[in-house]
Amino acid sequence: MKKEIVYNRDYIQNNQGEVLMKTENNYVIGMDLGTTNIKAIILSESGKVAASASRANDLILPGANMAEQNADQWWTNIVSILKDITASAGTEVVNRIRGICISSHTVTMLPVDINGVPLRNAIIWMDNRSSQQLNYILDKVGKKKFTSIVGGQPDVAFLPNKLLWFKQNEPELFDKTYKVLQANSYVNYKLTGNMSADVDQAVRSQCLDIKTLKWSKEISKALDINLVEIMPEPLPVDEIIGTVTESAAKETGLVTGIPVVAGACDAMASMYAAGISQIGQAGESSGTTSLVFIGHSKASATDIPIVTKPCAIETMPYVFDAPVNTSGASIKWYLDTLGKEEKDFADENNENVYSYLNKIALESPVGSNGLLYFPYLVGERAPLWNTHSKGMFIGMSLNSTKRDFIRSIFEGTAFALRHVIETVKESGADPKTFRITGGGAKSRTWSQIKASVLNMPVHILDEDSGDVPFGAALIVGHKVGVFPDLAEAIDKFVKAKEIIEPNSEWVEKYNKLYPFYINMYKHLDSDLIQLEETMKSF
Repeated sequence: MKKEIVYNRDYIQNNQGEVLMKTENNYVIGMDLGTTNIKAIILSESGKVAASASRANDLILPGANMAEQNADQWWTNIVSILKDITASAGTEVVNRIRGICISSHTVTMLPVDINGVPLRNAIIWMDNRSSQQLNYILDKVGKKKFTSIVGGQPDVAFLPNKLLWFKQNEPELFDKTYKVLQANSYVNYKLTGNMSADVDQAVRSQCLDIKTLKWSKEISKALDINLVEIMPEPLPVDEIIGTVTESAAKETGLVTGIPVVAGACDAMASMYAAGISQIGQAGESSGTTSLVFIGHSKASATDIPIVTKPCAIETMPYVFDAPVNTSGASIKWYLDTLGKEEKDFADENNENVYSYLNKIALESPVGSNGLLYFPYLVGERAPLWNTHSKGMFIGMSLNSTKRDFIRSIFEGTAFALRHVIETVKESGADPKTFRITGGGAKSRTWSQIKASVLNMPVHILDEDSGDVPFGAALIVGHKVGVFPDLAEAIDKFVKAKEIIEPNSEWVEKYNKLYPFYINMYKHLDSDLIQLEETMKSF
């Protein structure tokens, strides 16, 4: 007989009387609109996930160096997700949802008209089409002054150059633009009817003056675009920007009146989800990209490769956060281009292909028989901040095998993490432990390599508590009083399911190899710039 799910005021149970979960008084929704997937959870006041759902996002590549996504698809997926989790949790739980927080990938350029209708696909962070516009802006403002204004190193991933490209190349659409929104801001608009911006993504956009937290007059002048008019006012990540409207409630299965906060980028939500709440902790949200966080006691200088940002967690006033472009994407690239044999074997043997790669990688020795991988498939953000870097394998020989290539990808992406860690150490940070969450945390081989490359224990987090939507739920839960003490809630709910210690033999060998990873790229940097310029001339 089918087990019908029954909801009452005290318990969620089936028709055989089995209690599935105690109904609690307070719940919140955390959602993350990622580059690859959109995921959401309903989280209870005791830190239990009452329901979860996800949908895949499509990536649109309309031309060389171009990467876009369709905002209508975001909303279609989100409606499906919210219908799923509200139906799964049931009426009693839905009626006790106290708030919603949405994080998303960053930086996005989504122009909408006065009615909130997207005027084109969103140009996302992966898009590199506007390098000429970036060079123009830096010439106009001056690189040193630009860096002092925005508090970070310039890169084509950010917003000023994308806005200028839009204005120059699609002037008719630009003239119709009422506001430019981030991905989560668009979803917030669909839920509440209010256009907003959160200060976390605004800081990362490189259109904001880091000193005043207002849209920069100097950047506006360089673009000849009134940023105050075209961008919503930046609000604190936990500020309530509105409530779920009647029409949004009908579409999604929510109830009207649920508060929605401004939200944050996936990096900030990932930091909460990774349980980083103390100085000396470091962590990685490991997915298509890697988002790396290191707690710190004071603000850094603004003209260094990785800078601190203010943090709302009382025990950790500042955090270094650094995006690494293609960590998980490097493994997917391998499977999509060179991995047919591995995919076929996994299919034939009913095995997860990523688990199979873990086994193969361990068949290659430390150092991958001299093969070094540089994971710069779409340029690199932290700590290089350039678009001309390229993905490279260096050290191939007739003896190189596919298992060497696979292990070198694991090692090269771990070296990229170490490059970030070593960079922030120069600014005074001193991380002692490293926490990993996200899809990459499922790979024990990769985590063992990271522990040994970084020479610090790696804490693998529980899949529910360590996922990005969990962090978004913590943000809104603190705001609406479901989690009054945020640091205490993080410490209580975010647990490691395993701690992986460095392999001392591997540590010794990786310490010898890491300088080659750094120096080889330095030696090739000018050549890679010239190569990029040459390819543009073809």
